[in-house]
Amino acid sequence: MKRKSYGTIILCLLLFSYHIAYAAPVKADAKEIVKKMDELYRSSSSIATVEMEITTPQWSRTLKMTAWSLGMDKTFIRILAPKKEMGITTLRMGNEMWNFLPNTDKVIKVPPSMMMGSWMGSDFTNDDLVKEYTFMDDYTFELTNVENPTEGVVYVKCTPKEGVPIVWGYIIIAVLEKDYSPLWQKYYDEKGQSMREMNFKEPKVFGKRTIPSVMELIPNHKPGNKTIIRYLDAQFDIKLSEDIFSLRNLRSQ
Repeated sequence: MKRKSYGTIILCLLLFSYHIAYAAPVKADAKEIVKKMDELYRSSSSIATVEMEITTPQWSRTLKMTAWSLGMDKTFIRILAPKKEMGITTLRMGNEMWNFLPNTDKVIKVPPSMMMGSWMGSDFTNDDLVKEYTFMDDYTFELTNVENPTEGVVYVKCTPKEGVPIVWGYIIIAVLEKDYSPLWQKYYDEKGQSMREMNFKEPKVFGKRTIPSVMELIPNHKPGNKTIIRYLDAQFDIKLSEDIFSLRNLRSQ
C-alpha cells in the first residue's frame, strides 16, 4: 500500500525529513500544529550523522551511523560503530527493506513477518522505517485536554482516518503554545492504553534549520527500555546521487 511520510521517526529511521517553523501564532490552531509536525524534519534530501543509544534492563549500547534520504520513500543507513556492527547497512525503497550483514556477506530482504521486529535491537521496529504517514493526510485532529496540563503547552489529539492501516488508536501531540515547538508525542492503542512516548529535546541549528537534536523513544510495555537518537550533524536539501539508494551500494564500504 502506498504510504506517505512521517514516521515515528524514523528514522527513518525515520530519520531525516522535517524542520521546525518558529513563527509565533496568535492562538492555538490544531491544523497549523499538525502541519508543522509533518514538516519537522522534511526536506527534498538529507544526510545526517547520528548516534542511537539503546538501553534495556540487561544491557546498553550506542551505535553511530550515517543516514541518507531522498524524497519521501528512499533511505540508506550505514552503521559506523561499534566495530562489531560496523558496515551493517539498511536500504528502504518505498515499502520494501533490505539489510546487508558483512559478517555473512549476505543481503537479506526483510519479509512481512519480520516487519514488527526490532531494528538493530532498538525500540524502533522495521515497520517504523517503511510505514510512514502524514498527520495532515492520514489523521483527523483536534485540540484536546489532558490530565495535569502544563501552562503554556497546547495538546492535539490525532486519530487515524478510517481505512488507513496505522496501528495506533490515536496520538497526542504536545507543543509549546508560543511557537509550536514539539515537546512530546504519546501513542495509544485502540483501547486507549498508552503504548509508547517520543520526547523531543535539545533544539540545535543545522545549517538554516533548527530541529530537536535528541529524540527519546520509551515503550511503555517494556519497563526499563528506551532508545535515544542524537543528531551530531545534518545537511538538508543537498544534491545526492540516486546510486546511493541501490542494492549494489549495500555492499560498498
